[in-house]
Amino acid sequence: MRKIIISPNDIISYFDKEKISTISQMKKTFMTSSTMTIFRRLKSLGYLTSYSHRGKYYTLLNIVSFNKQGIWSCRSVWFSAQGNLYNTVKYLVTQSEAGWSAQELENILHVEVKRPLLQLCISKEIYREKSAGVYVYYSTLPDVQRMQLLMRREKNSEVTIGLPAQVEALSHELKAAIILFFSLLDEQQRRLYAGLEAHKMGHGGDRQISELLGMDVHTVAKGRRELLSGNVLRSGTIRKCKSP
Repeated sequence: MRKIIISPNDIISYFDKEKISTISQMKKTFMTSSTMTIFRRLKSLGYLTSYSHRGKYYTLLNIVSFNKQGIWSCRSVWFSAQGNLYNTVKYLVTQSEAGWSAQELENILHVEVKRPLLQLCISKEIYREKSAGVYVYYSTLPDVQRMQLLMRREKNSEVTIGLPAQVEALSHELKAAIILFFSLLDEQQRRLYAGLEAHKMGHGGDRQISELLGMDVHTVAKGRRELLSGNVLRSGTIRKCKSP
């Protein structure tokens, strides 16, 4: 039987037309029974396997045009810059601004994600915590996780009860900067900083800042009172600030 020769240009021309394909479809088109021949050509050109449809679809890297989350689809078949579903879910969770719930991830990926999320939690590659009654998944890196948790609290307050007018007026960038700065402070510094911002906002400031930063409103009020009275806790003592 005459050996079928498949050139790289044959594969390129095929995908320029079809965009995606299964191995069976390629074998039929190129009239070969050799799976390895197909794989060798795909490997030499650079290829991706779908994370949907149990990974049975293939495409060439130069075909895809990923969105900002590294996802691309063709005829309801989904591909990721991260390769398989497990790696894709892990990447999205660890790189997220405010973590992702399973439903949010499924809206992005268009496939069920419960199994990879469970596997990632068991292997402790991601962290989960309930937020507004729903499990949300976060990075295991402490600093990243802290920021994600704070942003999730802000997101929940915007969605469920709405931020008060003065906080709502802040730009997204400014709110993110406030939360980032806040996450870098120790407990005392957080209380004092929250008190300062609450004082600047005037009436209702304690409640607004507590909702923005996820702090107890009484803690915010305590920080504000400490600043206004001049009694500042430092190195385990109370120091009365001198008047100018």
